Formats: sequence, structure tokens, C-alpha cells
Amino acid sequence: MVLSVAQRLNELGHKISYGKPLGTCLDSPNQRGSSCSTEMDEDVRFLTEALELEDSQLQPTLLMLDQLTLQQRLQGKNSQNYQQDLSQTYGQSTGSDIVLVEGPGTLSEGFLFNLSLVEMAEALDSPILLVAPFKDLTSIDSILSAKKKLGDRLLGILFNDVPETDLKLLESDVKPYLESLEIPVLGVVPHMDLLRSVSVEELVQRLNAQVLCGQKHQDLMVESLCIGAMNVNSALEYFRRGHNMAVVTGGDRTDLQLAALETSTQCLILTGRVSPKADILTRAEELEVPVVSVDLDTLTTVELIEQAFSQVRFHEEVKAECVFRMSDDYVDVKRLAKLLGLTETA
Repeated sequence: MVLSVAQRLNELGHKISYGKPLGTCLDSPNQRGSSCSTEMDEDVRFLTEALELEDSQLQPTLLMLDQLTLQQRLQGKNSQNYQQDLSQTYGQSTGSDIVLVEGPGTLSEGFLFNLSLVEMAEALDSPILLVAPFKDLTSIDSILSAKKKLGDRLLGILFNDVPETDLKLLESDVKPYLESLEIPVLGVVPHMDLLRSVSVEELVQRLNAQVLCGQKHQDLMVESLCIGAMNVNSALEYFRRGHNMAVVTGGDRTDLQLAALETSTQCLILTGRVSPKADILTRAEELEVPVVSVDLDTLTTVELIEQAFSQVRFHEEVKAECVFRMSDDYVDVKRLAKLLGLTETA
């Protein structure tokens, strides 16, 4: 949503600056259990590149939120006043028309460091554009609760990740209701599998896997997970229902491996410490499907992959292109600019 809004504001002729005061670390194997050594998290780095921001347009990340930093705060080793730091750092002139500040993921995140959403807004005396997921009508309770907590600072709502089946309901009932409460609805963005996908390369890193073939195709995006542990006829029906899958199966299950390769498989992940037959690798090379081997059991492999989906990151150009396409259709940035008092210049 930050990328979408920033890109559209640029198109309207507004110079933007961007910052994410409360950073988060990429949960990759080489970072677990350690503090981030960089001052810019991976999401910020990618967004900076996608928007081609100059150094003068980038505001600093004040704190990397990881386990070690949390522990140090609890132990009294870190008593820094980050809310004051935010006010001083982000309060300086940037030469931009607007500074987009990416807030915490929830209303409570960052509270331990005085960098919760409300505390950030107070420090900067800024309005809040709330990005909210929509699962069903019970999601409205969280919106109304947020309105009560944020008060007049709530500039509007962007609904994100809306199921296709609920789009009409949201437009016909939810949006008019919230507008009647003076809560502007500035966007309704449908669920997109691509934006929830992870690359084969990231799965390889998380699983500490050995790439047996298809090294050049690790940029393929995986949107779903399938487990091959049944007979081949059942497996074929199961695989055919999937789309852009990572298929986890035993290294000795040649029948399931061949079945998976004939369907919408982006990556074949083999467990059991058994090397696949040569014809499997040959066929995978022909289809440009990476085949990887993991030194893990099936349950652990599946858990790590599911964790990757739950913590999906935004580091791929294909996702940025998708966002740029969707912003015109689903986000009312002109109305947002008007609410912010910005005059269209382009």
C-alpha cells in the first residue's frame, strides 16, 4: 500500500519522502537469533529502489524490532526515548511535498519503545491512513475500535486483501456505512495471490536446501503448497487443483515427482535424504522447474514453508509491477491528496 500510494502521488506531481521508523528484520536462517546489523530493513531497501528515491528523500529507521532489541529493552539496557528521536529526526524539512511514514503493523506494535501508531502520530502531529485487511463483516469491529483510539487523526481507510466474493458487499454496504460515520474509504484492494507469494530462492534459503537443478529459475514465485504423500492417481487430481505450487514429497517417490512436474509446479522439494532419479532432473530441466533437496523431515519442511507464507516479504520486481497496475484501479489517491491539502500539479 505504501508503494502504491507513493507511486500515484509521484504521478500527480508530488515529491515524496519515505521512512519506516520501526524496522523489522527478514526472518532468514542467517539472521535468526541475532540483531540486525543494518540500519535499513529489506522492505525499505526494495521500496527505495522501486521508487528510485534519492538519499535526501529517505528518512532513517530508528529501531530494528527483533528479539535481541526487545530483550535489551526489558533488561533496562536501552532506555532511549524514541518518540522524541522521531519528532526531532522526521520533523526536519526534507524539501518534499509530503513524507510518507510507514507505521507499525498493528495498533500495539512498538509500544514498548514509544513507537506505537498513536505515539508516532502524536510525535509528528500527522494524520493516519489506516490499511486494514477485510475477512468478513466482523472486520468492521476492528475499524470502529481503531476510530475510537485514533480519533480525528484517522484520515481514512484502505481495505486490503479483500476476498473476491466480498467486493460487492464491501462496496454496497460497508463503504456507505463507514462514510456515514465520516470515515473515508480511500481504496478497496482485492486479494491477489501473487502478492502473497514467495520466491523459490527464499524457500531455498529458509530450508537451507541444496539446489539439484534449475538454479537459474529461482526467481519463480510460489503461491501455494502441496504435499505429495498419496497414490499417484489421487495426487494428479490434487496437483491439478493447485496453481504455481511448491510440491513437497519424498525423494523416493518418482511417481509423484513426475505427476507434479506435469502440473502447475514452480518448485519440487524432496525430503528423505534420497537422491531423485536422473530422468526426474532431466524432465525438470526441460520444464525449467527447480528441484531442491532438504535435510529435513516432511513436517518440519512444511512448517518452514508455511512460516515463509505468513511472513511474506516484498522484494521482487514482479510484485512491484503488480502494485503499479492495481493502484490506478483500486486506490483513490486523488481523494487522498485532496484530504491532505495537496494540489494536483501533473
